Amino acid sequence: MLVLAAVSDLQYQRLRGAVSADFALARAPTWDDALETIRGRPVEIAVVDPMLGGARGQEVERLRVLFPSLPLILYTPVMTPELAPVLLAMGKCGITQVVLSPTEDHPKRLRDLLSEEAMQSASYRLLDQLTPALAPLPTELRWVLQESMRSPAAVQTIQQVAARAHVDRGTCARWFARAGLPSPKEILAAARVLYAHRLLKDPGFTIEDVAKRLGYAQAKTLQQHARKYLGLTAGEMRLSLTAEEATARIVQEFLTPARRKVLTLTLTPAHRNAASVS
Repeated sequence: MLVLAAVSDLQYQRLRGAVSADFALARAPTWDDALETIRGRPVEIAVVDPMLGGARGQEVERLRVLFPSLPLILYTPVMTPELAPVLLAMGKCGITQVVLSPTEDHPKRLRDLLSEEAMQSASYRLLDQLTPALAPLPTELRWVLQESMRSPAAVQTIQQVAARAHVDRGTCARWFARAGLPSPKEILAAARVLYAHRLLKDPGFTIEDVAKRLGYAQAKTLQQHARKYLGLTAGEMRLSLTAEEATARIVQEFLTPARRKVLTLTLTPAHRNAASVS
């Protein structure tokens, strides 16, 4: 999981020494760098110093407005008179996780905070909603699909899924077929559309930003996938569906088609007539 670190050099070193194998850091020495990184890379959490570069919280408030779904952790020097009103303003923005250095930034404390905020990330919430539909798959495949949400550009084909699950392509395909699910490529594409939908709810992202972040070579491919899996353009799905509605639509209409087809084929003519009468 990628974590943005918009903090001082010393804070960055402390943070780098604390992160576990589950997290990678993207350093942003300036606020312009922070915006560029969020828009172009799969950042799931941001650790920010509201006083970075002489700012007094206004840049963090800007991030909150542009990317409300991005979990934010404040990491700042020990309390000073000028910092107090900044933290008060941050609290009014809904940012409640604060770490003061050097009194509170023990490595375990930083790791625990990152783990807590990871549960609020867009990819985690998406995977949580997709879990029931993917439950028939073996654990190895579910793990690969989870990882694909965190590195969407790295896992897009059945060969890549099979390699990460340490099985051959044929075994991988059979696992999906036995579960009554579409191919891994189709599931990954549908999941990326759902992820795109969540990101597009944030006003700071353009369609081009989201396409780049999710590994699309061209934004028009994202548009094509949006129409295929949600029946909407990227602009339309941004405005017309909640995250829950979008997930339900794909789960019901796409992730379970094989089961519905089997059910339809097993109905006898008498059953179908009875159903039509009722």
